[in-house]
Amino acid sequence: MDHFWGVIPAGGAGTRLWPLSRRTSPKFLHDLTGSGRSLLQDTAARLEPLTAERLMVVTGVRHAAAVREQLPHLPADQVLVEPTPRDSMPAIGLAAAVLEARDPDAVIGSFAADHVIGDPAAFQECVREAVAAAATGALVTLGITPTYPATGFGYIKVGDPWPGARLARQATEFVEKPDRETAQSYLDSGAYRWNAGMFVVRAATLLDLLGRWHPELADALRQLAAEPATLDQVWPSLTKIAIDHAVAEPAASAGRVAVVPADFPWDDVGDFASLMSLLEADDGGLHVLGPRDQVVSVGSTGLVAAHSGRTVVTLGVDDIVVVDTPDALLVTTRERVQDVKGIVETLQQSGREDLT
Repeated sequence: MDHFWGVIPAGGAGTRLWPLSRRTSPKFLHDLTGSGRSLLQDTAARLEPLTAERLMVVTGVRHAAAVREQLPHLPADQVLVEPTPRDSMPAIGLAAAVLEARDPDAVIGSFAADHVIGDPAAFQECVREAVAAAATGALVTLGITPTYPATGFGYIKVGDPWPGARLARQATEFVEKPDRETAQSYLDSGAYRWNAGMFVVRAATLLDLLGRWHPELADALRQLAAEPATLDQVWPSLTKIAIDHAVAEPAASAGRVAVVPADFPWDDVGDFASLMSLLEADDGGLHVLGPRDQVVSVGSTGLVAAHSGRTVVTLGVDDIVVVDTPDALLVTTRERVQDVKGIVETLQQSGREDLT
């Protein structure tokens, strides 16, 4: 593991968790589980036994100061700042190019800053297996064992054992978010895993694979690693594309992707229903995020996030979601939490970007 680097892409706005998560203060900067640490800090702590000080965060201009404040031990050159969002491939690719220049044998593991993992030791063992498989030249992903027919996640179809690896198997196909009937068939077959967007690969291998399908992007990223002063000039011209579409899907079709089956509890905290499942309910069935002495509940179930300093009272309502912040109050139901993203879009269209 001496050449292994943890890479944390820390971007996105988490709009389905508005008004807690916003463009200026996205979900990875918040403690959403009551652990006392932000999701970003939890991610870094999970990687520390594997990487020691070999950790790199890629984040945006808006969040760079907060990232440095939350991870003060990181040297300045281990926080890469992208001028504008260009999706995951340029972000992860930039880290890969910088690390390849420093160490031609570097292996990177890319893990999002806003995921919750319930068994860090099991996660770390899977990463070790992935690093071993990456040594064979594979692009390796961690495939989460599905526990229900999720329609909000992508899936990976798992094939034969990967040559030269203990647990890794061939990833034969990446599948977009399915409808419920298809998701149930995936679950029943036992041949599919959730795609959590976790990738382990030699930095040089990732850039070489990218060069097969997007040569201009691969060349530009290596150029940026060699001439970082040109970042502001070159970055806006880079193709905006996710790593799944840019590399993982075509590489799987070419037989270059391995998947390590992962059985640890995992959640991407995609909406308030997901957040609710991570918090312990009180005796009445209400989940509380924030100071419990600011929430009074009588005969109510659901979620209350109290972040305004005011007391929130719920009386006789089921499956309610209340998120109270100093400048915005959200009241909805568990059934409608997926629609919160649309509310953010409405606010932007009406000129209230100060709230988003």
